[in-house]
Amino acid sequence: MRHLGHFSARFIWLFALVLLVILVGDHCADDAAQESKSPKITDAKKALAEFNGLIGGWRGIGQPKRNSRVGAWQETAEWVWEFKGKQPAIRYNVDMGQLLKTASVSFSPKTQQFTLSATLPDDATRDFVGKSDGDKVVLESKPDDDGFVHRISITQLNEKRTVVLFERRKATQSFYFRVASVGYTRQGTSLAVEGAGTPECIVSGGKGTIKVSHKGKVYWVCCTGCKQAFDDDPEGVIADYKKLLEEREAAKKSAKKAS
Repeated sequence: MRHLGHFSARFIWLFALVLLVILVGDHCADDAAQESKSPKITDAKKALAEFNGLIGGWRGIGQPKRNSRVGAWQETAEWVWEFKGKQPAIRYNVDMGQLLKTASVSFSPKTQQFTLSATLPDDATRDFVGKSDGDKVVLESKPDDDGFVHRISITQLNEKRTVVLFERRKATQSFYFRVASVGYTRQGTSLAVEGAGTPECIVSGGKGTIKVSHKGKVYWVCCTGCKQAFDDDPEGVIADYKKLLEEREAAKKSAKKAS
């Protein structure tokens, strides 16, 4: 009987230990879920929404000399949202480009700056940091091994036209010299004017072009990256979107009262 009592006490102790491990694991999982919805991620997503007008495919003409076909080339590009890492990003993929192969654009809520991590045509990498200035984002690199500082300026002219300007300067100088610019025209049909009834991407708030559905209800996303994010967590995406709509409605009411 004494052995049986010892066995029962040991069993109870092991059961309590297992229960504690399960509870701690659930708590950690809840913390991780909360972290994934942290304000920093939300702030980064809102900042990157500035690039929503670029999402999709583009046809580009590269020109080393302004208004000249000398040395010009043709390329295509695509901008797509990415939600795989800890922070959201926008991928800029170029096909047949002479100055850029691919790049990932992210935003740091801490520094309030955009970062563009580029892979060049020769597979070398280069990082740029910069800020937005209206419809233009200007990003600058640190000096390379040859002592040159590189700059990329991305200007959204309208729904159909975007220009990416590449420049460089000696680290000891302040004046930038033109390397080339790429003038992009959107592929396919033009985007509708804001507010004209165009579906909104439920993930990024951009122009909805791809249909998705959940529990019999249809929603819209703007690119394959946003579609993947929706498919991974439709309930979470829908909840975030409903919260966004509530915030917009509250802002409208507040503005109406103020006027």
